[in-house]
Amino acid sequence: MAVPNSSFLPLLALPLLYWAFNLPKRQPKETKLVFYVHDYLSGHDTSAITVAGKDGPKTSVLHFGTMVAVDDPVTEGPDPKSKEIGRAQGMYINSQLDGKGLHLMFSIIFTDGEFKGSTLEIQGADFFAMKEREFSIVSGTDYFRFVKGYGIMTTQFIDIPNLRAILKLDVIVNNY
Repeated sequence: MAVPNSSFLPLLALPLLYWAFNLPKRQPKETKLVFYVHDYLSGHDTSAITVAGKDGPKTSVLHFGTMVAVDDPVTEGPDPKSKEIGRAQGMYINSQLDGKGLHLMFSIIFTDGEFKGSTLEIQGADFFAMKEREFSIVSGTDYFRFVKGYGIMTTQFIDIPNLRAILKLDVIVNNY
C-alpha cells in the first residue's frame, strides 16, 4: 500500500478548516410559552401531597424540611376548567429556615397541543411570598431537546389556609 505524499495532506486539510470556521453557526430558535399550574394540597381535586417533613407526612408545606410530591394539571388558562395541556410532575421541598422558600424539581409533561409528547425540566428556587420569581429550564425532551432557558412564575391565585394555588409560568427557551 502506498503512503500518500505528505504535501497532499495540507491541501486536503485547508478546505476542511475553511468549511469548519466559515460556515454560519447554527442560531438557537427562541420559543415563548405561557401556561398555568394548578397546585392543590387539599380538596376533591388534590394534586400534591406532603410525603415527608418534621412531623412526617402531616407536616405543613409552610415548614422548613417539608417535601411535597406533585402531579399538577397544566392548563392553557388560569381557569381550572380551561383546556389541560399537560402535567407538572415532580417534587418541591421547603428549603428555607423561615419556611418562606421552596426548591422546585419537576417536569412539565405536555399531553396535548403543539408540544404533545415533549417535556421541560424545571429546577430552582421559589420564594413564594414574592409576586414574581424566576426559575431555570435545565433540559427537555422531543421538541425541547437540548433547550436551556428560564421562566417567570407569578401567583395568580392563592388560598394559604387550604394550600391551593394557581401559578402562571411565562417561559422562554432556546432550542438548538
